[in-house]
Amino acid sequence: MTARLLCATPLIQPLIDRAQAEFGVIASQDGQLTVAQTIDTLKNTPSLKAVLISSRIRFDAAAIEQLPANVRLIATCSVGYEHIDLAAAAARGIFVTNTPDVVTEATADLALFLMLGALRRGREYAAIMERGWRERFGLSDMLGLDFHGKTLGIIGMGRIGRAVAKRAAAFGVKVLYHNRRRLAPALEQGAVYYSDVRAMLPQCQILSLHAPGDAASNGSIDAGVLALLPRGAVLVNTSRGSLVNEDDLVAALESGQLAAAGLDVFRAEPEYDLRFQQLPNVFMTPHMGTATVETRAAMGHRALDNVADVLAGQTPRDALV
Repeated sequence: MTARLLCATPLIQPLIDRAQAEFGVIASQDGQLTVAQTIDTLKNTPSLKAVLISSRIRFDAAAIEQLPANVRLIATCSVGYEHIDLAAAAARGIFVTNTPDVVTEATADLALFLMLGALRRGREYAAIMERGWRERFGLSDMLGLDFHGKTLGIIGMGRIGRAVAKRAAAFGVKVLYHNRRRLAPALEQGAVYYSDVRAMLPQCQILSLHAPGDAASNGSIDAGVLALLPRGAVLVNTSRGSLVNEDDLVAALESGQLAAAGLDVFRAEPEYDLRFQQLPNVFMTPHMGTATVETRAAMGHRALDNVADVLAGQTPRDALV
């Protein structure tokens, strides 16, 4: 079959099998293509109508300008799309799609994992076991913090924020939230809305970030925000590393203003700030919010569904432009 889709990022084999059967595919299973390699392949294979990428491949305006006229779709296998210049794609008449909805549950699970790991000193306990243990702890040693009975503040009450709230409520946690607009009561499920985030923060023993990253929110979680939290609070971020001023976060962790942090995202990835490595009260994962077999398969199928729409002459179901 003539290839109509370029997969510029490796995918699990069942997804490649589907792509080959439905569209014909050129796949980069041995490693992710660079932007230059992706553009060259698209230029050299006029039958290609769509390209599937990950968030690691940046299609800025300059890259999109180089795409040949045969490309009708950029399908990113991610919810975030900051790595694609939507205006430039729209100007070229190229659809851009993402993979919403299917990442919600896995990301919410990881947020709870990070909360519990941060509260219960998971990184320190793991280090003790890796050293072979061999030491006794008394009743006042290595104490973590309870999760139940705490008050959790959520910034960004979209699908993932609501899924985190639902899980936290099952632990006996009170949930507050700040959002651009208040949710319908049925979606709040008992969570308390604050239109002013600064009024919410002093009530939050745990703060979980689920807001999108953009120029307005860049570094918005700074020293002033962290100072409004009760001393000894815990910060969790599974959203965007750009939301947090990391210098201020390190200072808050070192001073005790924050007892701990649970982080899956960082301002620089994978070259994250190694100061976090030196802080035992930071429980970290390497941007793995969606990294389950089931979720990555669902993301891939959602991306391929959008490819199928475009190649059938339809508007893709997840069109961003």
